[in-house]
Amino acid sequence: MVAGHLQEKKGNFYIVLSYKDENGKRKSTWIATGLPTKGNKKKAESMLQDARKNFEIPSESIVEQATQPVENEPTQDEDSPTGILFADFMLEWLEMIKYQVEITTHAAYSFAVKTRVAPYFQEKKILLADLTPKHLHDFYQYCLKEYKITTNTVQHYHANIRQALQHAFKMDMIRSNPADKVDRPKKNRFVGSFYTNEELNQLFEVVKGDPVELAVYLAAFYGLRRSEIVGLKWSAINFQLQTISIRHTVIPVSYEGKQIIVEKDRAKNKASYRTLPLVPAFFELLLRLWEEQQKNRALFKDSYQYKYEDYIYVNKLGDRIKPGYITQHFPLVLKKHGLRRIRFHDLRHSCASLLLANGVNLKDIQEWLGHSHYSTTANIYAHLDYSSKISSAQVMNNTLQIPTMQKAPEASQGQIQEPVLC
Repeated sequence: MVAGHLQEKKGNFYIVLSYKDENGKRKSTWIATGLPTKGNKKKAESMLQDARKNFEIPSESIVEQATQPVENEPTQDEDSPTGILFADFMLEWLEMIKYQVEITTHAAYSFAVKTRVAPYFQEKKILLADLTPKHLHDFYQYCLKEYKITTNTVQHYHANIRQALQHAFKMDMIRSNPADKVDRPKKNRFVGSFYTNEELNQLFEVVKGDPVELAVYLAAFYGLRRSEIVGLKWSAINFQLQTISIRHTVIPVSYEGKQIIVEKDRAKNKASYRTLPLVPAFFELLLRLWEEQQKNRALFKDSYQYKYEDYIYVNKLGDRIKPGYITQHFPLVLKKHGLRRIRFHDLRHSCASLLLANGVNLKDIQEWLGHSHYSTTANIYAHLDYSSKISSAQVMNNTLQIPTMQKAPEASQGQIQEPVLC
């Protein structure tokens, strides 16, 4: 089956097929679908697949005629697999994977491609077939300089580009993947801020009765993510066994010009699905919240939002607390009470730092926080593990006998002894 893709021109879809002739030279041919681009994407893709399956390589006598583009269509470099611009290919790839990945993942891909990758390469007018590692290297350097973003973000751009180019390679649209030859910028080491136990206790006092109270407690004590806090349901609480299970998430996403909320009946990853002990303080807090919700249902009756009755974190009218409200309201609470400014997510780091300071090992912290890999926990928090460094110092001190320095002879009054240079 030959390679091919859809090309938009003057509001219509065209099929562009790429093949090698009898001499091994790359050729391409255009086929009009007769379909307007609006509302006909799936039908055009079906026609593309049929055309790729049924296409027969023309004989040498008609190759020249078959490879001519339709009237008023863009001419193509005969050495190029398709003549498609790299920017246009990235947008087509983005559309292709739309139904292959989760909406949260596609939203991240869309932001990277539509706001960074496509605009840059659209201006450069670089063909997919002409893309080189140097082009990608220059793009990454441009992003670091112009957008002032971190190298971690550039690595995400690189991952998107490499994945798209790998698809092009498999489809015989390019001869190799230029992204494989690019040295990615080194990843920045993340060092999160955190509160001490004194600061956390002070914070607990000032948030009593505040709408952000539950979020602060869950983030600081259990190290829950914002999405896990908002997604917490009553079905995840076992009052008899006194456990709390993390298995639901609520995530805000900016997607295709709209702000949407994505609800998932599962955690971020397999390791994030975890069951934690329900300590007495939270047992009492959740019972109080349950009773308050029953009273509010009876009080507000038809005005109460029963749509979210399965969720724990709701307001008096039953509306689920929005994730964005937590991160926006939290710094206002800190400012109002004169507390040191940190991000809401830093409460999760505060949880980890306190566990480390009290002798909990990194493996147990990984399971408590729900990190998918031990390396994630180690990379973020290993520098805080001071207790293990003290143990190492004691071992080395007991093993190696470093001679103590003798007291230096006192200088005569009024004289300064110069060191002897050998």
